[in-house]
Amino acid sequence: MKLEKILNNINSFEKNSFLKIIDTIIVAKPKNAKLIENILSDSNRDLKSADSINIVNVFNLLEDEFTEYIKNEFLKTTSQLDILIDIISKDGCCIIRQDWFSRLYEKELLSLKSKLKSFEEEINTDKSEISEDRKRDYKIYLSCLKTAYFNDESNNQEKKITSDEHAILLTLANQLSLSQEEIKLINYLILPVKKLEIDSVINELKSIGVIFYSKKNNTLYIADEVVRILRKIRGKEVGDKFFRRVLLLFREPQINLISKKHNIDRKLSLENKINEIINSGISFRQIFIEDIHKDGTTLTDKKKYLNDFCEKSLLITSLKGSLIEEKIDNLINYFEEIDRDDNLGMSHDGYEKMLIQIGESIPHINQSLKSKFELQDENVLRSNFLLDYNIKPRDILELIPEKELEEFCKQKDIKTRGDIISNVLDAYKDSENLFLENYENIGFRNLLALKERGIAIKEVDLGLKFEDLTKKILTELGFNIDEALRKKLNTSKEQIDILINLDNSDLIIVECKTIKESNYNKFSSVSRQLKAYDSIAKKNGHKVIKSLLIAPEFSDDFIKECGLEYELNLSLITASSLMKILIGFRNSKLKVFPHNLLMRDVLIQEDRILKAIGK
Repeated sequence: MKLEKILNNINSFEKNSFLKIIDTIIVAKPKNAKLIENILSDSNRDLKSADSINIVNVFNLLEDEFTEYIKNEFLKTTSQLDILIDIISKDGCCIIRQDWFSRLYEKELLSLKSKLKSFEEEINTDKSEISEDRKRDYKIYLSCLKTAYFNDESNNQEKKITSDEHAILLTLANQLSLSQEEIKLINYLILPVKKLEIDSVINELKSIGVIFYSKKNNTLYIADEVVRILRKIRGKEVGDKFFRRVLLLFREPQINLISKKHNIDRKLSLENKINEIINSGISFRQIFIEDIHKDGTTLTDKKKYLNDFCEKSLLITSLKGSLIEEKIDNLINYFEEIDRDDNLGMSHDGYEKMLIQIGESIPHINQSLKSKFELQDENVLRSNFLLDYNIKPRDILELIPEKELEEFCKQKDIKTRGDIISNVLDAYKDSENLFLENYENIGFRNLLALKERGIAIKEVDLGLKFEDLTKKILTELGFNIDEALRKKLNTSKEQIDILINLDNSDLIIVECKTIKESNYNKFSSVSRQLKAYDSIAKKNGHKVIKSLLIAPEFSDDFIKECGLEYELNLSLITASSLMKILIGFRNSKLKVFPHNLLMRDVLIQEDRILKAIGK
């Protein structure tokens, strides 16, 4: 779930711990201090007075400092942060009820204790399947860890690992190619594994700002933005679902090589080996540099393999970088951009339709989803629910075995040649709703963003499409769009964009403006247009009681001039605000939208309207 949505759904008390940490970082003068000061200037530099959007903007500017802050929390050896963060940073764990979190925590501890017993036996016996070289790696790290942890005792000080010692151990682990799971097992050979009270665990996570906790709902919320940071801290360069996407494209002998390297049972099924690799926190970068290759593979061959794999298997046509490390960095960035992007490749309605039809054709997919992402609800095949967990259409399709997906395509007359997942995604594109979801991009005439979202449209058609979509939104809000009267009033010179008929000869005139540059600021031009329309209406026996101007954005000067205009009774609405109002109305219990809510302000604020219709 996005940070902004979480902040909008919890009360001020539940935000306090997080905001205090952000305030503390700001006081320490971070590198983006000036930009943060500009954002908070409207709220008297008080973070608590800032709206959710600005809090998110501030947090994004503090990502590096917040990361360092969390890293320092790892130095508290009794905190079990490695165990806890591995739970809450998994796909599907960004919204967790307290009882479910308690079960996941107990399950993790039981699993860890079982693995510890097996691991200790394996490294201390001659009959182990672990190679002698790997045992040596484990023992080297274990010896260094013991020294770092116990050396304080000789000075009669509390046992702890300092930040310098932690940095050295991290470097050592990287050089020995240890996964996060291997590091965790070695750490807990020294530290006792104690079960903590779940309330204490939640309070600990809340106090360091990595979760929000709603007592009313008994639910933990972990923001997508925070999850990405936690994964990086735990050495996971990409999300689990992207790691799985890559592992599924490897041959089984390559999966066995990774398993052998990191002490994973090669007798497990392929699916279970892949799950173990993901859960073990093995470095994504390391698998391409070393783990999937046999001894003696040259650097040139490794680079060639990576290029071929990206082009033929992942369908990434050009992976930049001359060094293999650069290429892997760019592949990681590619997946990170996908993770951050809200683009589904289809409309929300298309996603919902796809889920319904897949659920009907492949009944077990609901349980597969629940199991793979450890979801709590019984029915999880709902688009809004899955999007809160950042689970997108492709993530669903990748869980379906190829034969079952082919059979589904045959049932729905979807072509099976080429990339079958892309074929399914294309089949569920709902162009009209996809246009509506990109209403703001159309208003900004952002052809690049539209192209990335699978929308093909000529620049010359953007203005008309923006008008058509505005009509669709206003119609859904219950306004009577009178096309016949509009055509009757229009002249060859004066062309009203949208005309709303309120009966009794009262009219609302709506003008739509698309812009390439930021902030619409041509007030005098708009004012002349609207006054001309008003004059035409009066000549034909009608009265314009309201004028609405809809554009992607307005300059401060434009808003100020609009406030001084008394003849037109003009209000401004941004495209973004109008869409949020429509979504709010769809989700409300109201059957009729209260039109008078759009009649008051100079710049219509969606927050006030959403609050009013949400009662």
